[in-house]
Amino acid sequence: MRVTLERSNLLKSLGHVHRVVERRNTIPILSNVLLSGEGGSLQLKATDLDLEVTETVPAAIDVSGGTTVPAHLLYDIVRKLPDGAEVGLTMDEDGRAMSVAAGRSSFRLQCLPQGDFPALTAGQFTHEFEVAAEGMKRLIDKTQFAISTEETRYYLNGIYLHAIDSDGDLMLRAVATDGHRLARTQMQAPAGSEGMPGIIVPRKTVAELQKLLDLPEETKVKVELSDTKIRFTAGEVVLTSKLIDGTFPDYQRVIPTGNDKRLVLERDRFAAAVDRVSTISSERGRAVKLSVSEDQIVLTVNNPDSGSATEELAASYEADPMDIGFNAKYLLDVTSQLTGDDAIFMLADAGSPTLINDEDDAQTLYVLMPMRV
Repeated sequence: MRVTLERSNLLKSLGHVHRVVERRNTIPILSNVLLSGEGGSLQLKATDLDLEVTETVPAAIDVSGGTTVPAHLLYDIVRKLPDGAEVGLTMDEDGRAMSVAAGRSSFRLQCLPQGDFPALTAGQFTHEFEVAAEGMKRLIDKTQFAISTEETRYYLNGIYLHAIDSDGDLMLRAVATDGHRLARTQMQAPAGSEGMPGIIVPRKTVAELQKLLDLPEETKVKVELSDTKIRFTAGEVVLTSKLIDGTFPDYQRVIPTGNDKRLVLERDRFAAAVDRVSTISSERGRAVKLSVSEDQIVLTVNNPDSGSATEELAASYEADPMDIGFNAKYLLDVTSQLTGDDAIFMLADAGSPTLINDEDDAQTLYVLMPMRV
């Protein structure tokens, strides 16, 4: 194989694929990226056996062929080459090494044969639809923070994506929860998504997809899925992933419907106040107490080891006074997702879940479980 291409093109593609590769691997070939040069383009592929990313870039192919080289090492080399450089990739005849040359720099990398590189067999996809990159990114951005990191509850380690009838309209809905907070958002379901199975997209896939979706607004993303796999195609990038084999809990039961105490706060001021008072809280129990009364709220944090903090804020509230506690980090996570000027809290009592709405986004809601304070 002998290939020449622009450094910027190679770096961009390596940036997309090398992130999939784990830093530590017990199987050596999983540390490598597969390079295949043929017919005017170079294909790069990386996998961790659960997730596979493929990208094709234009290149001058002098001799077609393929090999695999260490992904992170190649990325670091190309990253440090000067801007505008032409990069030449040449494989030895015996296939054991590949040289990377640009200007006066030259590197030799150990290769492993491309025949040993594992392929993620996609099988048959039962549903296929196209969605705007902007819409798909919004579904992920609004819910990703609530994904659980607890490995024992593996079915919560991703975003639950499903089509659902909402007030007579078919919606594509994304939900994530870790048992303490829940995020739910939706968009108009695209044609082809009718009858799709409810699927759980893993956390790592979600993180990679989020980075790949930084595309122009009008770009379409093709989504293909089955019960066990999902594939996203955006431009020249193809991301294929296994899905989490589990049943997502009935999240509808957690979303309160009878909360009638409405608290309206100025979002930015509230977030800044929570951030300030939580400075004094201990890392383990980051509880902040909200004492809500007519048209004002008092935030209080007590830490037996270091002291206490309070701050008063103006608010719109007309129900009975109440005290309720929340994890400060969870409050900040939710307020950072809101786009409107005001945060709307629908409260019931100090021990019941609280509903948080965004005044500018009727399609999104958040649920927070209170803490004892």
